[in-house]
Amino acid sequence: MDSQKIIKSIREEIKKGIVGQEELVTGLIIAMIADGHVLIEGLPGLAKTRAVNLLANICSVSFKRLQFTPDLLPADIIGTRIYNQSNASFEVTKGPIFANFVLADEINRAPAKVQSALLETMQERQVTIGDTTFKLPAPFFVFATQNPVEQEGTYTLPEAQVDRFLMKLIVTYPKKEEEMELAKMIVSETKLPSVKPILTPEQILSLQKEAREVHMEDKVFSYITDLVFATRYPEKYQLDLKNYIHYGGSPRASIALALCSRAHAFMDNRKEVIPDDVKAVAYNVLRHRIIPSYHAEAEGITSEQMIDTILKTIKVP
Repeated sequence: MDSQKIIKSIREEIKKGIVGQEELVTGLIIAMIADGHVLIEGLPGLAKTRAVNLLANICSVSFKRLQFTPDLLPADIIGTRIYNQSNASFEVTKGPIFANFVLADEINRAPAKVQSALLETMQERQVTIGDTTFKLPAPFFVFATQNPVEQEGTYTLPEAQVDRFLMKLIVTYPKKEEEMELAKMIVSETKLPSVKPILTPEQILSLQKEAREVHMEDKVFSYITDLVFATRYPEKYQLDLKNYIHYGGSPRASIALALCSRAHAFMDNRKEVIPDDVKAVAYNVLRHRIIPSYHAEAEGITSEQMIDTILKTIKVP
């Protein structure tokens, strides 16, 4: 299997339905190779849902879209036990979470009890219904979208759940030329364009296995842990950020940086991870794991600005 040819083909097929948004497309492919979940944040109409739909069609996987609403219940996601009168016993009805790709659209519109129903599925790749535990299909990805501006009728995601997302991708407005081309595309064809199935679930697992063979030296691991520790103990790295960071990255941040850096090197057809790979994925991996303090919010200092400062300060090996 020519992995580089496959990755190039995925990009070409997605371009049939999306104009621009290179960072979003790259982030989705990296997450798929690194075997992690993605939180996509952006204003309405920026092709968040469309991108995931296209990727699912390209990958020939089982795909379920969940529209999160305030009246949603955990059982609507994972399933429940239903009493069967004919044989006087309870039977398990599996929910839509049993799919390879799950799109949790507008995840912050559902209350915490529903969001927490995803916790076990995202971390353990399994679901417990009653007294029975079911394994989820492999590969398994949760792609969640949220709108950053609307506050009414939304619920902030708990930090514990946000940390389970490998990356948080920010989708911005397209350029004028890209938007004009996009408008032409949608006006001429309102439905999703037909794309060529390229990857099977087995081939996705094979790509992940290939990526795990990319070498990473201890000095790169050391650089990664320095970056994460700088978010927890900035004063030890001569960073004036202590008053601006309420909580720094957890050990999952170090793991995610390593996984995404390796996937980035793999996409560039290199057999070894370099510090530039770490820098390339640092914002997407760390932005949702650094919890700004009240002082940071009051002064308008964002987690991205703090990551920028950390990257410029920590010595590259």
